[in-house]
Order: sequence, then C-alpha cells, then structure tokens
Amino acid sequence: MIDHAHDLASVRDATERLLTAVGKLDNASVTESSRLPGWSRGHVLAHLARNADALVNVLEGRPMYASAEARDADIERDAPRSLDVQLADVRESAARFQDASAAPADWSRTVELRNGVTDTASRVPFRRWIEVELHHVDLGIGYELEDLPTEFTRRETDFLAARFAGHPDVAPTRLTDGTRTWRTGREADTGEVTVTGPPADLLGWLAGRREGSALTVEGGPLPTLPPL
Repeated sequence: MIDHAHDLASVRDATERLLTAVGKLDNASVTESSRLPGWSRGHVLAHLARNADALVNVLEGRPMYASAEARDADIERDAPRSLDVQLADVRESAARFQDASAAPADWSRTVELRNGVTDTASRVPFRRWIEVELHHVDLGIGYELEDLPTEFTRRETDFLAARFAGHPDVAPTRLTDGTRTWRTGREADTGEVTVTGPPADLLGWLAGRREGSALTVEGGPLPTLPPL
C-alpha cells in the first residue's frame, strides 16, 4: 500500500536537504559539470524545477510535457541562470507540487506520465522523491548514494528491479545485499546470474549511477541494463 502523504513528507525533507546543500555553492559552481554526461549542475537544477511543474500537470490531468523537444528546450533555457534564481525556482516549483498534491483527489486514479507510461496517482510523490534524491547525488557536491535514506534505497531498488523484470534483453538476475533479495530480467530458463553487493552499489548499478565494479557476480557476466 502506497502512503502518498508519507511520501510527500519525504519529498519535502529531501528537497530541503538539496536546497541547503546547493545554497552553499556559488555561481561558478553551478556552471560546472554534474555527474550526468553533458549536463552542468545548472541543467540538473533546471530539470528538477521543471519536473516539479510537469508532475503538477500530471496530477491535474494535463500532459506531463508539451513535447520532448519542449522539455529539453526548457532545461537548456534555464540551465545558465545564477545560483539565487536556480534556488528560488527549485523552491517555488517544489511548493507548487506540494500545493497540487494537497488538493482533494482520488489517489487511486490512473495518471499518464511521459511516453505513454501510466501509474496510479498515489505513486507520483514517490516518483518525485526519486528525482530529488538521485539528482542530488548527480550534482556531485558531497551527497552520495550511501547518504540516501534507508527506506528510499530499499524502495527504489524494489522499483527498478520490477522495472527490468521480464525485460528480454536483461539476463535472469538475482540481486542480494546479504539481507534482502530481488529478481529481475527475463525469466530464468537454464540459470541466473547472482549479483551481490552493498545496498548503495546495487542501487547505483540499477539506476545507472555506478558501473558495478564493487559488485560480486556469479553465474555469468554482470548483465547490461537498458537506459532508464
């Protein structure tokens, strides 16, 4: 059972952590490269702000983005802004998302995201939590996968393992951190690959943030995952 109110509180906390950390930067730091290829820290911050507004659209029954081209153009337009403008935009767009989420609604309804993807409205706050936490890491300013809340790491690993489950291009894979176990990839026919490692490294590999060098692999090579 998804507790959207709990997740909205988690989004608020994660956003405050990010804003506090980014507030210690300067204008030059915002123009420096993030950990995402081709994106500066300004691109990441612009994306976070525009994603909040896009999720307001989702909750209110409008298309998430006008088009893929418009989404990309908005990020490019907003990336070069100064630190104070970036901070204000992330803060204000986050407040708009919280306001839209506070409106009376049927949280069991189906909503449409990008590329025809659908989900229940109750999962939208968790999707926003993913954006804030992982992109905080992507900024490369001292917040690492190991710093993510334990609940978030577990649930995002659940989410990504389920996302790749049944994928024909992903070898049958058993994931374990020594305590919990997940299965992903296509159904096993003759065997499966076992991938073992710390929670942060498993999540980093599934989320495309780490190449998996810290993971132990048995039964075959480390599977190649499709881009998110």
